[in-house]
Amino acid sequence: MPASLPSATNRTRRRVKYRDFRYVIPFITQFGLYVSPVGFSSSVVPEEWQLFYSLNSMVGVIDGFRWCILNGQSPLYLPGLAAGFCVAAAFLWFGFHRFRKMEKDFADLI
Repeated sequence: MPASLPSATNRTRRRVKYRDFRYVIPFITQFGLYVSPVGFSSSVVPEEWQLFYSLNSMVGVIDGFRWCILNGQSPLYLPGLAAGFCVAAAFLWFGFHRFRKMEKDFADLI
């Protein structure tokens, strides 16, 4: 949940302010499926790109779930997990900050 909440707050505030943003959300979601290791393992990413790739906060969530289900047979990249957590925490703070700032104008826009 901490990995998906920042994106939800950002999408919500944009959807209230910009009515046409709802048409863009399916494309963003589909792009997210391609950059997250849903259909493939993160081990196919070259070693020099692992940390950069792990900045996607869903990489740590999906790899952790896969590691848990497979009883540790799937590798878990701990520096990437920590980096993804930090990115998710930063986006969570930013999303809540911007949401609270725009919340005053929501009634006028709706």
